[in-house]
Amino acid sequence: MDRSDFDARAHTWDTDDKRYRASRVADHLRAAVDLDRVGRALEYGCGTGLLSFEMKDDLAEVVLADTSEGMLQVARQKIMASGATHFSAQRLDLAAGDSPARPFDLIFTLLTLHHIPDTAGILQAFHGCLNPGGHLVIVDLEAEDGSFHGPGIDVHHGFKRSNLTRQLAQAGFGETVIDDCLQLNRHERDYGLFIACARRE
Repeated sequence: MDRSDFDARAHTWDTDDKRYRASRVADHLRAAVDLDRVGRALEYGCGTGLLSFEMKDDLAEVVLADTSEGMLQVARQKIMASGATHFSAQRLDLAAGDSPARPFDLIFTLLTLHHIPDTAGILQAFHGCLNPGGHLVIVDLEAEDGSFHGPGIDVHHGFKRSNLTRQLAQAGFGETVIDDCLQLNRHERDYGLFIACARRE
């Protein structure tokens, strides 16, 4: 999907299935990173912020970032309605060379990486946006045959863990741990999601 597709779907994005998925992923993220040690976090490709809102009480400061203005509008409405004064939402396209005002202790993404054509480039951008000792957490699709999105959608067909581990190392990250996360059922098939946690030395 391109940006206009996400804009059009923003107001109907928050389904029960996506809320449940965000809740499960939040549990895995808490297990992967000591959130008490995170001062400033970035959810990149946040959509409406479902994952961040699942961790609203765990994080001191969160920037919700996306390239879809429609998604960000919904996220801002949710921030105002919830009174989450430690949340902010902004348009940020790291793949296009945008830079945040300050670095982060944690960057996390959910089903975003496979939409970004230049994987190596975005991993290097993430590395540059982290404080030393900061963590990058990626939750995305295991390598699949392209049926998850179907024909005509120009995305990565998931990722092989060995390839992603190598690319993270090439981007400057230290040891990477990749574990199973959960299964998504789509088109009457199950697709695996992994959670990858990498640390900037």
